[in-house]
Amino acid sequence: MEGVAGIVDWSQCRGPGQAYEEGRRLLLGEVNAAIDGALEAGATEIVCNDSHGAMNNLDPSELHGQASYVSGRHKPLYMMQGLDATADLVFMVGYHGSISGESSVLSHTYNPSVISHVELNGVRVGESGINALVALACQAPVGLITGDQQTIDEADPFMADAELVVVKESFTRFGAVNLHPDVARELIADGARRAVERAAVEESEVWEIAAEPAAAAASRVAAMRAAASRAAASRAAEDLEEDAEEPEPSVLALPAIALPATLEVLVQTADMA
Repeated sequence: MEGVAGIVDWSQCRGPGQAYEEGRRLLLGEVNAAIDGALEAGATEIVCNDSHGAMNNLDPSELHGQASYVSGRHKPLYMMQGLDATADLVFMVGYHGSISGESSVLSHTYNPSVISHVELNGVRVGESGINALVALACQAPVGLITGDQQTIDEADPFMADAELVVVKESFTRFGAVNLHPDVARELIADGARRAVERAAVEESEVWEIAAEPAAAAASRVAAMRAAASRAAASRAAEDLEEDAEEPEPSVLALPAIALPATLEVLVQTADMA
């Protein structure tokens, strides 16, 4: 929820109250945009896992595509409950930066009162990196990640192959420049569509892109941000996109996590461990 465009304060993420109701609507809009894009590309089954707070933030009747709804607390797989080896693709919508990373709106790693830092194979990660381990265990590529620029940067070492959608630029932990919700949803739907199209591509049909070097990955993230800024500045960009040629599809890769993986979690005090 913290990575949704327009959300910058805890009051929008915790009920009850008018601000929380606003946050719920913003979250639902981005979730439905991802579902719409996936369905447009041919997805036939959607499992939506509500992974924020008490994990019952969405109105099930308002979910698009007749998505099944995984809600409620104390899930054995927590944010990845419902994922198994039959899944073709994972979307991470509304993600946020890690507790110890660069300034990211409402940043934390699961529980900000307990966890102070997490590393995966020696690289600082947030919830996206930890959850990518579950996706890898289920052999499911991560096709889409949405959030602020810090979220995208943190996911890049392990999921550079995913469609990356920046919906806001954080400048402090409680401030960001947000895309208009309609623009953010358009970008998310488009990213979801591309991800599903790529998931459906057979390796024999296209050449597979090798892992990008850091400089190329950084350049691609910068290009995504520039595209988002242009969309926010002028809707005329839609006409240009229609005329532009679609890039050749590439096969989505699994999270690039070397196994056996080492996950190191630092907690505030020993008793919390």
